Amino acid sequence: MLNVHNLSVSFSGEVLFDEVSFRLNPGDRVGLIGKNGAGKSTMLKLLSKEYEADTGVIATDKEVQIGFLKQDIDFVKGRTVLEEAYQAFEEIKGLELKIDKINHLLATRTDYESEEYHQLMVDLNDVTHRYEVLGGYNYQGNTEKVLQGLGFRREDFNKLTDSFSGGWRMRIELAKLLLQDNDVLLLDEPTNHLDIESIIWLEQFLNTYSGAVVIVSHDKMFLDNVTNRTIEISLGKIYDYNKPYSKYLELRAEMREQQMNAQKNQEKQIQQTEKLIEKFRAKASKASMAQSLIKKLDRIDRIEVDDEDNAVMNVRFPVSVQPGKVVLEAEGASKNYGEKEVLKNVDLLVERGSKTAFVGQNGQGKTTLAKMIVGETDYTGTLKLGHNVQLGYFAQNQADYLDGEKTVLDTMLDAATDGNRVKVRDMLGSFLFRGDEVDKKVKVLSGGERNRLALCKMLLHPFNVLVMDEPTNHLDIKSKNVLKGALQNFEGTLILVSHDRDFLQGLTNKVYEFRDRKIKEYLGDINFYLEQRKVEDFREIEKREKVKEEKEVSTGAVSYEDQKKLKTLKNRLSKVESQIDELEKQIREADIKLAEHYDQLSEDTSFFEEYSKMKKSLEELVNEWERIVEEVEG
Repeated sequence: MLNVHNLSVSFSGEVLFDEVSFRLNPGDRVGLIGKNGAGKSTMLKLLSKEYEADTGVIATDKEVQIGFLKQDIDFVKGRTVLEEAYQAFEEIKGLELKIDKINHLLATRTDYESEEYHQLMVDLNDVTHRYEVLGGYNYQGNTEKVLQGLGFRREDFNKLTDSFSGGWRMRIELAKLLLQDNDVLLLDEPTNHLDIESIIWLEQFLNTYSGAVVIVSHDKMFLDNVTNRTIEISLGKIYDYNKPYSKYLELRAEMREQQMNAQKNQEKQIQQTEKLIEKFRAKASKASMAQSLIKKLDRIDRIEVDDEDNAVMNVRFPVSVQPGKVVLEAEGASKNYGEKEVLKNVDLLVERGSKTAFVGQNGQGKTTLAKMIVGETDYTGTLKLGHNVQLGYFAQNQADYLDGEKTVLDTMLDAATDGNRVKVRDMLGSFLFRGDEVDKKVKVLSGGERNRLALCKMLLHPFNVLVMDEPTNHLDIKSKNVLKGALQNFEGTLILVSHDRDFLQGLTNKVYEFRDRKIKEYLGDINFYLEQRKVEDFREIEKREKVKEEKEVSTGAVSYEDQKKLKTLKNRLSKVESQIDELEKQIREADIKLAEHYDQLSEDTSFFEEYSKMKKSLEELVNEWERIVEEVEG
């Protein structure tokens, strides 16, 4: 499907890839991993033909279509959500215009017996047939399903895209990509702006997708749930294994340990041989033996241990001055956006030295309360900061406030004070911007590098209360761990908005859950909160909320016959979902088997017949699931 051979790329003398080779096959769901700046986004741009490599070849079959979700997108202003999503169907929309034009000509002309009129009828038949083949009669319904799966409500469909945040615009772009008939999907950080429910929907979509997918993501759970192969970019090389992320890490560690052991054993043998050479070299009678050992030593294929890129940023959040015991107090704080009430009569007390997590579904007011605390949005009620409180704020889109035309160094110097300007280069070095890297323009940095720069810039100003909204977006897994360590050692007060359970574990000592315009306090860490909610993770809470909503609908004023029918439908739905789960599991196993033993299976017609049969059965079950869901909703 897509073959990468001996690919090499350098930027400003820095090698990103050195003679890299791999192949993408149908059914591959690849997690492309590596530290920030390793070249993950560049690799996606090379695969999409947006960039050209210095040397090497990317070969694809002639008809292969590639869809690419970038981190940065541009929208045409003035389109509604539906109109923008319909841009996925370029040929279908063109055919609609042709059909309208031909129908208009047929309606206005009266020369029914002429050759031209007859040709119009033939053209209409041809165009209509092509329209039907491309799914012209279904694309609008499919578009609405995908948009709803990604969190849009029907009332959002006719709103202008201009009125949505960058995160929601990214969802529209993702919807367009999923609606196109692409053979290869390239997804750069697709979960960054999705809530848990939308992530679960995307996982289900990708797990049934028949083409190849390459995903850049720092969400470990998402990678484990979706991928069946991992390619790591490290120091210009790639490491490619048919394993999801966590299993790949285990395998990579085992293989590196084996390499190190083999290298030690070989080193011992080499040392023994060298001692014998020295011993025999001095004796004339043993000179030929010494020469023989030297030749043997020259022929040894030296074992090399894979290099590891262990460079990590060095973060420390110093406390400016000691604040009062109460750093923040809110009473009856409320917030409306027009007619939409987000928070109602919220009471909150934050004490010095506490570390607090804000959790809950998207749209429940977590970011809104964070903005109220730092004075970025108005509200009703009271919200008072304590004595000597100095706020530091890291917004969810903090990196977007950086000027793309400035260099890394200028960004810091312009924000520095007379007291810390001399420390700027050292600070940048601790955030992995070293040497010539400080002269790079911000616009060429990766998403993770921009986030690191935004964090570094934040440290130029004193604070003792730190408010952070989703700070791990775009950060690689090592950088996440370093940031977590820095926050654990921070002696000030922390308020953290996050949906990342791994990141929150062991970090906070109080949790506020946002739900139904209210907040509820849990006096413990994130594990205590999940225990109290009797769930394993945030995803389970999302699923429970969905079930609760369904129950509330089903227990409304309906007749006994309808309730009975609803129960039957839900039982059938549950059975179909179990069958889909089992079939998806079998297909995943077949995908892994195909990836690992392709050469042996390529001539096994029975395997491919069975594989095709499973895919067809899955499609039928999904169609049945959709039909039952529509009946339940009705």
